Amino acid sequence: MTQPKLNNILFLDIETAPLVYKYKDLSQAEKELWDKKWLYNPDNKPEELYSKAGVYAEFSKVICIGLGYYNDKEFRVKAIAGNNEKKILEEFLDIVKTHFNKAEHVFCAHNGKEFDYPFLSRRIVVNGLAFPKNFQLQGKKPWEVKHLDTMEMWRFGDVKNFTSLNLLAHIFNIPSPKDDMDGSMVAKVYYEDKNLDKIKKYCLKDVVTLARVYQRYNNLPMVSDKDLVFA
Repeated sequence: MTQPKLNNILFLDIETAPLVYKYKDLSQAEKELWDKKWLYNPDNKPEELYSKAGVYAEFSKVICIGLGYYNDKEFRVKAIAGNNEKKILEEFLDIVKTHFNKAEHVFCAHNGKEFDYPFLSRRIVVNGLAFPKNFQLQGKKPWEVKHLDTMEMWRFGDVKNFTSLNLLAHIFNIPSPKDDMDGSMVAKVYYEDKNLDKIKKYCLKDVVTLARVYQRYNNLPMVSDKDLVFA
């Protein structure tokens, strides 16, 4: 894929939370299904690993989608959040179909190919929704897929390397998006604090940082705070 124009990129980040907050509250069938995922992990009990539930689309849901895109010189950011996952996904899909459905449009996420894109796709299927054409992978050649991944870019062919967005922000002297919470805290903030606004702000910081990291890779001027427009 050739380098796309900035105004053809939809930068995105998702926040997720378990469908059921605590392992003890799972139904018997759900406990058995979760336990089977860890059948060959004798070093940890399944209930001890339930803190990881938020990264598995079979056991968790999307609670926030942060989006960022260029409109002339402005960088517009928007968070779609709530308790109704289907409505969140419907609004996201409507934005994609309306504004990012042409051949030149692409998506960009950090670790998107291992998390954001497949997680969104699985939850779209679970909720019985239709894929926009630019989000489909089936039958496409690798160079036809409209998914950019800033972590994959940083690998430079190294398949074993994992580098967080926070670490890249640090080495590029970009303000950290993890100043008051991180991904491990999302479920608690959602279920115990019931603070969706905090999650939205956290998600939008990630989107802005993502855009800045992408620009740094491509030796482009980074989006400034004065250019940010919050929808």
